[in-house]
Amino acid sequence: MGERRVTGAAVQRVAERLSERDRSVLADVARVRVLTGRQVERLHFCDLAGRHRDRTRRRVLERLTSWQLLTPLERRIGGARAGSAGLMYALGPAGQRLLAMEANRSLDGRARHPGTPTDRFLLHNLTVAELYVALVEASHRGDLAFVDYRAEPACWWRSSEGEWIKPDALAVVANGEVEDSWAIEVDMATESLPTLRRKLTAYLNLALDGEHGPGGGPLPRVLVAVPDEQRLAAVRGLVRSLPEPAEQLLVVTIHDQAAALIHKLLRD
Repeated sequence: MGERRVTGAAVQRVAERLSERDRSVLADVARVRVLTGRQVERLHFCDLAGRHRDRTRRRVLERLTSWQLLTPLERRIGGARAGSAGLMYALGPAGQRLLAMEANRSLDGRARHPGTPTDRFLLHNLTVAELYVALVEASHRGDLAFVDYRAEPACWWRSSEGEWIKPDALAVVANGEVEDSWAIEVDMATESLPTLRRKLTAYLNLALDGEHGPGGGPLPRVLVAVPDEQRLAAVRGLVRSLPEPAEQLLVVTIHDQAAALIHKLLRD
């Protein structure tokens, strides 16, 4: 399907050829905006072995790309040696139109091939996506029940005063009848501590004002994920300097330990 043929009729013809796994791949890319080929493999091809897993992932992603449902971005994680697993994928114009049609909503303007994001944008988004992948993997192991994960802007909500609350993601996990909700802030150590303090104080004020979370539910706790031990110490010090209930509301950890911490706190 060439780019000029991304019409409703053309997209509908492609939709009829999609498998359940195809649709799940598209939904996950839409959920977190950008995924690497390796992340897609971990989410949707983990039940396959060795080279068969790699070949199947490549074949599926090439097909979805040829139909303009996905668009590979110009940059690659891990350089040329990473091969196709290092490619990054966003929704293509046909994918944007398909999901809009099936959600019975209109697109804001014409569906387009995504441009090339900045390195900073990509690194931040892939870190947000990695937490989602890690939580899904934890659910596959039986560590927790994965309920929901939404990246921005789908995770934003309004306070009772009409102000937008804009975390990087919202995660909901469960263990039996216990359910935990988290507002995720992925910190890349690019913001100053005073800037981060203002952001965390806004969450603290929500708690002090008795505000609810998305959809009128409980206010989620806030998980701040940081890149390294130095930043971890600095942000934990910042949290200790804030008034109560900061240390109950705000939890700080390192990026690659975030999913394990969510599981631990759910179990405890």
